[in-house]
Amino acid sequence: MIGRLLVLLATLLALDVYAYQAVRSWVSPYSQGRRRLIKGVYLGITLIAYLLLALNIVEVTDSWGKEAKTLVRVFLFLSWLCKLPIVLVLLIDDLRRGAKWVGNKVSPVTKRDTSRSRFLAKAALIAGGVPLATLTYGIVRNAYRYRRFAVDVPIEGLPAGLDGVKIVQISDMHSGSWTKSEPLKDAVRLINEEEADIVCFTGDLVNEQAVEMAPFVDIFKEVKGKHGVYSVLGNHDYGDYHQWPSDAAKVENMETLYATHEKLGWDLLRDEHRKVEINGHKIAIMGVENWGSAFRFPRKADLPKATAGTNDCDCKILMSHDPTHWDAKIRPGYPDIDLTLSGHTHGFQFGVEIPGFRWSPAQYLYKQWAGLYREGKQYLYVNRGLGFLGYPGRVGILPEVTVLTLRSA
Repeated sequence: MIGRLLVLLATLLALDVYAYQAVRSWVSPYSQGRRRLIKGVYLGITLIAYLLLALNIVEVTDSWGKEAKTLVRVFLFLSWLCKLPIVLVLLIDDLRRGAKWVGNKVSPVTKRDTSRSRFLAKAALIAGGVPLATLTYGIVRNAYRYRRFAVDVPIEGLPAGLDGVKIVQISDMHSGSWTKSEPLKDAVRLINEEEADIVCFTGDLVNEQAVEMAPFVDIFKEVKGKHGVYSVLGNHDYGDYHQWPSDAAKVENMETLYATHEKLGWDLLRDEHRKVEINGHKIAIMGVENWGSAFRFPRKADLPKATAGTNDCDCKILMSHDPTHWDAKIRPGYPDIDLTLSGHTHGFQFGVEIPGFRWSPAQYLYKQWAGLYREGKQYLYVNRGLGFLGYPGRVGILPEVTVLTLRSA
């Protein structure tokens, strides 16, 4: 632990020392008083960042309340992230200076200026300002800016009586990250306006502890589906990322989480299913415990148990939090599952989605990271998440309410 902290501090210090070179080069033509002022502001902000980091490490900030803790973490996150592009640009400048130094050694007749370029120093600071402005916008404007995604799912052999069945999916609420209640009512309104036949929540209700959801139960218990609201657990729901004083405390937390789903009026499916009858036809709504292909995520799902007794159903829909479950286990072993609903990726909360082009860092970690995917007769939908985790905002990948309409194919 101490070793990792020292490595972290050394890395951050190196970033700051390097970024400071850009500030020095930028202010070099200014008057002495102006230079001192700008350098003082920069160094003051940097010292505040280190102080807050120290307080966060020794857990002093844990008693400051959710909003204060969030502000501290946002400040720390932005403080050092915006310095990365500054350092990258300065590295380019250093390569230029290094080449000139070599040139001077090889051909000393014509001396070349090896001082740092003020132009590149200014470019470095601008490069650092771009992510700062973008990520700040993502926090202020996009954290609660819910977007409706409507998708038709053509299922081969679907009875005509099930054509047009509407399913609303939400996922990854991460209620421990929320600092506001009022905007959440907009999400519930957006969900209920659809008058969905079925509502599905695909996991990660909380970040670490069940109590995180308590302030928001009265809001989300208003979510309605004509044939019910169904839910499953995600990797964050098991309390594995919290330091519990005892095993009993962790068990108690899980019991509180189960009770929270009951208070919400959501039918929590833990390796089980429910049969929903619509127009004389049966839909199996199945839900499993978390299963992820990465070993750091829980592998608890029992597909045989969840699917047992569903052979008389005309359509089978599975809720499984982690989309990697689809390729690893669901498709190879259960070709009769028509549609799998997942979340987990958040679309990385960062990316670009415009007509004809999609990009996110999530695509380098997950084959299926957002939207609808098809292999043969089977479908997977990956929801981008309703909440946020870590970075308290979104850039390009907005929080999502999914409207899936089943179609006969």
